Amino acid sequence: MVVKQTLEGQGLHPESVTLGEVKLKEVSLSKTQLEQLDKSLVDLGFERIDDQKARLIETIKNRVIHFVHHSNPTDRKFNWSTILSEDLNYEYNYLSTLFSSVVGITLEQYIIRQKIERVKELLFYDELSLSEIAYKLGYSSVAHLSGQFKKVTGLTPSELKKSRAVGQQRKPLDDVY
Repeated sequence: MVVKQTLEGQGLHPESVTLGEVKLKEVSLSKTQLEQLDKSLVDLGFERIDDQKARLIETIKNRVIHFVHHSNPTDRKFNWSTILSEDLNYEYNYLSTLFSSVVGITLEQYIIRQKIERVKELLFYDELSLSEIAYKLGYSSVAHLSGQFKKVTGLTPSELKKSRAVGQQRKPLDDVY
């Protein structure tokens, strides 16, 4: 809503405003309009992404975040390469190479780190057992989850839970790299 209000406040006509994407009725904007829009968005904590590859990277990140943090598929044995390539209509190799070259980590590492943030969140709320968390996030076993968790955080899930520092260890999703 804030982005829509900002656009309208600058005399622009948004047709749709969704997570990571805005469609305007205007075909093109002047350099001055773009500069004003950029300043307004930065003041709100947003930024305009104009480059198509950068938009694709943001779309990949949004899809991963949505799927890991907000989705509840019944079949947890899924294949990320299939999901992303079908969803975005690009070959997975292209998406993975592009992501690595722009973000600086592999797409697989990004997915793992998002999953670990989700594990931290679920540990913080203390409503599910570790085996339930492993199943929910598509891990083949608690050992696999614990191994990845320790590799990323330096602690096992049990150690983190015992330390009661789960909330302090969590990162904003935009900062997971």
